[in-house]
Amino acid sequence: MLIIERIKKRSLLNKIFSLVIKHIFSLFLRPVYKVYEWRLYREIRNGPMPRHVAIIPDGNRRWASIMGLEKSYGHLFGYNKMKEVLQWLNDLGIKAITIYAMSYENCLYRSPEEKKNLFNLINKGLIELGEYVDKYRVKVKVLGRLDLVPEEIIRNAKYIENKSSVYNDKILNILLCYGGRQEIIDAIKNLYKDIVKGEIDIEKLDEEILSKYLYTGFMGDLQEPDLVIRTSGEIRISNFLLWQSAYSELFFCEALWPEFRKIDLYRAIRSFQRRERRFGR
Repeated sequence: MLIIERIKKRSLLNKIFSLVIKHIFSLFLRPVYKVYEWRLYREIRNGPMPRHVAIIPDGNRRWASIMGLEKSYGHLFGYNKMKEVLQWLNDLGIKAITIYAMSYENCLYRSPEEKKNLFNLINKGLIELGEYVDKYRVKVKVLGRLDLVPEEIIRNAKYIENKSSVYNDKILNILLCYGGRQEIIDAIKNLYKDIVKGEIDIEKLDEEILSKYLYTGFMGDLQEPDLVIRTSGEIRISNFLLWQSAYSELFFCEALWPEFRKIDLYRAIRSFQRRERRFGR
């Protein structure tokens, strides 16, 4: 037992040492990053900004594993990073933001312990959104298969949605237990009901009509994200806004989400500004 305890203590010391060294290294590089960050900002500030930015914040668990930490710490650092990134996006004047908080598959297949931790963080975030909503005059919507989430989250989601309903300056969508395929299925079900009732002529059905039945139908011309950012180096959209992102510009960032920096955001926007958007034409 004594040997095992010594190994555990040594392992913990190694983790702490690694974190300290990384922090010291980041302090050394901070002035360099600040100069580069300012140069990037000067480069993008007068260009066309995306009106709607959607984010897939991937890599929390991998970051925790690399750092020698429990998964829960990865989600906690990811949660704090999200608050930071929301501030950056609002400072840039982005009109609509959509965040992939938890996928439909996460809500079905993650372990009960991990889901509990994630739900606790999301619930904490909903409670803390009050000040953010009033400061930036943001309408908040929580979208997805909410029958899969705890009742407390549903109550807090309804509260923040009601509180923010008076604002129309900006929009924040929080996708929770969300899947793009599931969204389209739900849209078709609701559309079918209106067709049966005679409220929709099936012969006149088109993309515009169907899009109004999606979770994001309330957004009007802001419904389709101009820019989708995914972190952690994965090059896929993972059932995220399948209909809405048909013509979105995609940016895949190597950084794991807890390490996402302002320069990564600026690079994504610079990439967006350099592209010619043709919308399939």
